[in-house]
Amino acid sequence: RVDEWTDVDRKRVMNDIITTMFNKKFMEELFKPQELYSKKALRTVYDRLAHASIMRLNQASMDKLYDLMTMAFKYQVLLCPRPKDILLVTFNHLDAIKDFIQDSPGILNQVDETFRQLIETYTSLSAGEFQLIRQTLLIFFQDMHIRVSIFLKDKVQNSNGRFVLPISGPVPWGTEVPGLIRMFNPNGDEVKRTQFTTDGNYVTPQREGSFDLYGDRVLKLGTNMYSVSRPVETHMSGSSKNLASHTKENIVPNPLAKEELNFLARLLGGLEVRTPGGSETGFRLNLFTTDEEEEHAAMTRPEELSYKVVTIEATQEPARRAELSRILGEMEVAEPRLASSGKGEDLLELMDGL
Repeated sequence: RVDEWTDVDRKRVMNDIITTMFNKKFMEELFKPQELYSKKALRTVYDRLAHASIMRLNQASMDKLYDLMTMAFKYQVLLCPRPKDILLVTFNHLDAIKDFIQDSPGILNQVDETFRQLIETYTSLSAGEFQLIRQTLLIFFQDMHIRVSIFLKDKVQNSNGRFVLPISGPVPWGTEVPGLIRMFNPNGDEVKRTQFTTDGNYVTPQREGSFDLYGDRVLKLGTNMYSVSRPVETHMSGSSKNLASHTKENIVPNPLAKEELNFLARLLGGLEVRTPGGSETGFRLNLFTTDEEEEHAAMTRPEELSYKVVTIEATQEPARRAELSRILGEMEVAEPRLASSGKGEDLLELMDGL
């Protein structure tokens, strides 16, 4: 609501969320070599980040925001012209984030430091390694087919929630426009050329996007998709509603459940959730037109698609946080562990003792 939302509020919320997102310890954990997070772990981290300021979202609005984020990111990964362009998408994300905090040099420095870590870690990877990353991400999102109005209107998503791959436009950098077959003899000499027609209108890209701290990324994936102001709705497609067998948590106890809880506790230990204090009232963000629409969305959402967030209270007292990190570090030694009857029992007992 315009009467409750000012530019000062907006800047403050963005600063709080970005400061938390690029917290040094949080980034250190993200950059450690590790297995891909589960959907439940990702949602828990996302929920904590979204509530890192005085802004609050009800369950239905939080689900809608998460649906929009996951489908937008799936779209960007799916439509990358070549695997390495995933990095350009990430750089577009960070460039946009830096625009939000131009007046906050301290936070800007945090983002730039993450930028440098990304450049150092990923720019030297081979095309095969980037392809593995891309396929891993797409496997993670493959059962998610939520329809988003902005994609439907732009005809980049079908009514069943699946994205449409373009057959025209620039070809990936380093490749040629299709239409020519070359044949070579055993000596490597070209001996014949055959041309064929294609259904697409392909063009050669003018230049490669910049992988530097500052530069023209060329690729538009990952930039602002709200260049035209319009409402964005998310809807469950028919295929998504029938995916209960794929999306429900397996009832068989997961032997990695405790490790995941421990990972979350360590990851979230550096994240602070702001609670309005004193005369500060905070405000609630509703992503629906009315409160009634939000309540209806919460009641009608299929249970198998509800995101069960793991609640972990990571203490904000530095001494206790350091102790938690130390104990969790000791738990990571490569020694046989005793069998435990309860999932997450070690972490929960640790939390109770703090």
